[in-house]
Amino acid sequence: MTDYGHDLQFGTFHTPINQQPQQAVTLAQLSEAVGLDLVTFQDHPYQPGFLDTWTLLSYVAARTERVHLAPNVANLPLRQPAVLARSAASLDLLSNGRFELGLGTGAFWDAMVAMGAERLSPGESVRALEEAIAIIRGIWAVEDGSVLRVDGQFHRAVGAKRGPAPAHDVGIWLGAYKPRMLRVTGRLADGWLPSEGYLQSDDDLRVGNEIIDEAADGAGREPRDIRRLLNITPPRGGTDAWVDRLTELALDYGVDTFILAADDPDGIQVFGQEVAPAVRELVATARQYADTRVSSTGTPGAAPESDAGGPILTTAAPAGPGPAGPVQAGETQYDRLGVQPTPDDGTRLGASMPWDESTRPRRPESGPDVTYTPRQAQMGKHLIDVHDMLRSELTQVRSIIEQVKNATMDVGSARSALNDMTLKQNNWTLGAYCSRYCATVTQHHSLEDASVFPHLRTAERSLAPVLDRLEEEHVVIHDVIEQVDRALVEFVSDPDDFTRLDEAVDALSDTLLSHLSYEEDQLVEPLARLGYYPGQA
Repeated sequence: MTDYGHDLQFGTFHTPINQQPQQAVTLAQLSEAVGLDLVTFQDHPYQPGFLDTWTLLSYVAARTERVHLAPNVANLPLRQPAVLARSAASLDLLSNGRFELGLGTGAFWDAMVAMGAERLSPGESVRALEEAIAIIRGIWAVEDGSVLRVDGQFHRAVGAKRGPAPAHDVGIWLGAYKPRMLRVTGRLADGWLPSEGYLQSDDDLRVGNEIIDEAADGAGREPRDIRRLLNITPPRGGTDAWVDRLTELALDYGVDTFILAADDPDGIQVFGQEVAPAVRELVATARQYADTRVSSTGTPGAAPESDAGGPILTTAAPAGPGPAGPVQAGETQYDRLGVQPTPDDGTRLGASMPWDESTRPRRPESGPDVTYTPRQAQMGKHLIDVHDMLRSELTQVRSIIEQVKNATMDVGSARSALNDMTLKQNNWTLGAYCSRYCATVTQHHSLEDASVFPHLRTAERSLAPVLDRLEEEHVVIHDVIEQVDRALVEFVSDPDDFTRLDEAVDALSDTLLSHLSYEEDQLVEPLARLGYYPGQA
């Protein structure tokens, strides 16, 4: 586990398309409005379809107030380092300390050479980068009264005057992948900025961190002082899967800054308002739990054991409002919790159910002396929020199918570029949507089975029969989803017959809605008391 302990930051990575010049500006303003910390832009000066990144950064700085800005990453072969240093310092001064410098060696050499760059080998590019960093930092070092001299092989500043100094310590973040560049990052840079799409696996992050840390140690630097940034794309599986993925990257691979490559306003809004706060909370809780274990045992990662064989949850809840007041006569556990599970109204669309609902086990209710903090109430409500997303998605699936059946839906109308779709293509779009939805359901259940349920079994053994039944129902629902998939294939081959698709979607509705209500009734209250993992409650 590698967690360098940095405060988490979240940002965006936009395409500076010049056909719609204000689009990039609007997306930057949206990123700031939804609470993100950073806005970055690609820098490809040889690309005629793009705005000049430096000009764009300056313009956006004037149109925003809080968000930090950076090139992702600046093309060094086409940006002379001494001028780049003064440009960066100037923009940092004008933006009140909101500029950071992402820096790269360049990648598209034919295009760069066509613009006047000198073609360099990979080794020469790295050397040129080292020289450039020396010049940039030298320009900024106004406290040094000497004349700047960097007589490099590729970049020279011989007798240059220093200044201006930036408004704050501008971070130099390197886009690095190979060992030599990673060692330069460890020796000279303030941050490592790779893109997820260029990594073969998460192991590349682990190896990269090791190389950077070793180089930092060798240079007398503290590895923790180097930020670990990552350009990302949304994973499959919805918001919860996104949150889990970023939490893993933060706690296990040391990533502290997540930069979403997106030009989609809806995705940016979800990232800023839902994903970022959830990841911050989970990481903060995990760090608190780790600190508590260290302080209580004297050994990192060593948890005390209960006499029942499970962990003793010693992490205290964050400071905040205390428990609810005295229990009132007639109050239920949900009245005290302030969260009501979604009831099952008993409506069934199909002729039969794949399970007998009367045989479902029930957990013991908590006693009247159990009270809950507002934070615990929110943990209980989180399950309902996730389920509400699934219910909403299910409603959308049914609506889409009904519109197609009634010939009132033109999927292409929702995507202006596809207005002339054929009916068959519309059917395939419908199938793709359903498939994505089914995958989300499956991932949600897999997450419960793999992590949340084992924690609940350990923390409260009386829940075991309920958890067993929920896991069995997950298997059944998976089979129902498979039936939807098969029905979609049949529907595409015979678009006039909706019977099989209707039956499959009705079965999915019946089983899923019944299951979600049962799960909420049985788990909302225990999750409030116990959390989703050890130490959260």
